[in-house]
Amino acid sequence: MNDIHGLAVHAAGAHLLPFKYDAGELKPNEVAIRISHCGVCHSDIHLIDNDWGISKYPFIPGHEIVGTVTAIGADVRDRRVGERVGVGWQADSCGICEWCRQGDEHLCAKSQPTCVGRHGGYADGIRVNSRFAIPVPEVLESENVAPLLCGGITVYSPLRNHGVRPSSRVGVVGIGGLGHLGIQFAKAFGAEVTALSTSKDKEEEARSFGAHHFVNTRDTGALKALAGSFDLILCTVSADQDWQAFVNALRPKGTLCVVGAAPSAMQIQPFSLIAGQKAVSGSPTGSPRDLHEMLDVAARHGIKAMTERFPMSAANEAITKVKKSQVRYRAVLTN
Repeated sequence: MNDIHGLAVHAAGAHLLPFKYDAGELKPNEVAIRISHCGVCHSDIHLIDNDWGISKYPFIPGHEIVGTVTAIGADVRDRRVGERVGVGWQADSCGICEWCRQGDEHLCAKSQPTCVGRHGGYADGIRVNSRFAIPVPEVLESENVAPLLCGGITVYSPLRNHGVRPSSRVGVVGIGGLGHLGIQFAKAFGAEVTALSTSKDKEEEARSFGAHHFVNTRDTGALKALAGSFDLILCTVSADQDWQAFVNALRPKGTLCVVGAAPSAMQIQPFSLIAGQKAVSGSPTGSPRDLHEMLDVAARHGIKAMTERFPMSAANEAITKVKKSQVRYRAVLTN
């Protein structure tokens, strides 16, 4: 039997309904995974509502998946039956382009997202290319590790790729699903970490995640006082910001890295970039290499997502709560 049971959305913005599909024969490079946990990411909601215009219905959402390998394809040598693995945003790539060859599979033009044009993780099982099924270290709990597979790697990759080290001064904008992980990882890199938030009541929590300093960004005076402070500012929020103030807060050669998709264009004075040799960058998720490394770092430094658990059958309730920002900080579905 190759049937997989899950919860699918049949039209933009619709409720999830029970759904069954035939996964067909296991391909030589694939693994079959029995899903135990799946995080609810804001990207799932964008796909459910077709905000990005790429959704094809019906489909099963979900791309922060943890489960156990139940079968391996004939050519699979890197995974074994019974192994606990995680799957993030990506389920496959071409494997032969320049980006795949250099270990940046997430930049492959033929990258296959886990739940775009195929069925994802709000289900009892899934199949993916074995290279995108990442072993989960034993010390990490499945519920806390699920959100790391998209939310975690989204903040880990820019910290790694922008060379954050113990001498670095890092600002993390937003203490939410991404930001609370960004603070933890930046601290693990040894950086001096400042949390920047519009919610003054989150200061104590931000410090518990590892922030050395807290700044209320509603206080324009406090923001101005940060001029020339940071080597990297990681912006995790999806609301419009005072981008110029963040550029001003960078040290020479500093970078403002955007991982939250704000709706409007960024207003930045070009000379403010030129004068301090500053940069603005974006970052998506990360490669299988980065995912392996991130989970190892999380295991060694005790990094975990703050989660709220829902049974898989209550996925609609979880989605509603995530939409209303009523979850601190990541919802996780369990089978």
